[in-house]
Amino acid sequence: MRPLGAQSVGQALAGLLRTPRYEIFPTDGVVELVTAHVPKEVTLTVTASPRRGLPATVVLAARLSRLGYRAVPHLSARLIRDRVELGQILDALKAAGIRNVFVVAGDASEPAGQFPDSMSLLAALPPDHGLTEIGVTGYPESHPFIHDDVTIQSMWDKRRLATYIVSNLSFDPATIKRWVERVRRRGVQLPIYIGMAGVADPARLLRLSTRIGMAESARFLRGHPSWLARMFRPGGYAPGRFVSALLPDLAQPDRRVAGLHVFTFNEIEPTERWRQEMLARYAQEVV
Repeated sequence: MRPLGAQSVGQALAGLLRTPRYEIFPTDGVVELVTAHVPKEVTLTVTASPRRGLPATVVLAARLSRLGYRAVPHLSARLIRDRVELGQILDALKAAGIRNVFVVAGDASEPAGQFPDSMSLLAALPPDHGLTEIGVTGYPESHPFIHDDVTIQSMWDKRRLATYIVSNLSFDPATIKRWVERVRRRGVQLPIYIGMAGVADPARLLRLSTRIGMAESARFLRGHPSWLARMFRPGGYAPGRFVSALLPDLAQPDRRVAGLHVFTFNEIEPTERWRQEMLARYAQEVV
C-alpha cells in the first residue's frame, strides 16, 4: 500500500466531504430543515421504520426528488407484504425519478409478508425494476444475532444483485478499517459508503432513535457502553476526528470507498455546518 502525502490525504478527505449521503428520518418539518440547510450535492437517504410505515418513506423521498435532491429511500423488506406491493413501490419511485434504493431487512419483529430479509426482497425485484443503484448493509461491528463470517458471506451473496454497500453505524475508525480490509480479502468488491454519526447530542440521539422506531440503532448504542460513555464525555466523539482517522488507509484505491453515509438523526443544520467548516479548513490546507 503506497503511503499518501499530507496534501493527498487532505484532498481525499475533502473529496469524501463534498458529496456525502445524509440519512434522515421522515418526521414533521424535515423537508423545511433540508431545504433551508442542505445543498443539492448532498444525497438524502430516507429511513423506514415499523412505527411510521414504508409509505412515509416513499412519500418523503418522492417529495425530495421533485425538489431536485438525489433521494434514496430505504426499502425495509419486513415492511413489504408481497410482490404486488413491491411493484407499486417501484412504480411510485419511477414516477418520482428515483433510481437508487437502499435495501435493508428492517426493524419489524415479524415480517409483514413474503420478505423476512433483504436477500429475499432483492431476489424478488422484477427484471424491469428500473433501478440503477441498489445498496445493502455491511456490519463493521458484530451483528447482535449473526456471526461476522455470515454477514460478510451475505454481502458476497448479494454482490450480483446490489451495486454498493453502506456500513452500519460505528464510532471506531480502527474497526472500520479492519472490516473494509477483511471484506476486500473475501473478494467482495462493491463500493463501500462508510457509516458514521454526524453532529448529534448523544442523549438526544438515544431518545430519538427509540422514539421514532430506530430500534436497531438504539440497541447498537446500548450494546456498546464503552463507546456510549465516550460520546457522553466532553470531546468524546467528534465527526471530524473520526473521518480524519480513517485516512490514509481508506483513501487507497483498492479499498474502493465511495463516500460517507452520515447518520444525522435529523440534526441536519449542525451536521451541514460541520461539513462546510471541514471543507473550508481542508481547502486552505491543500493550497
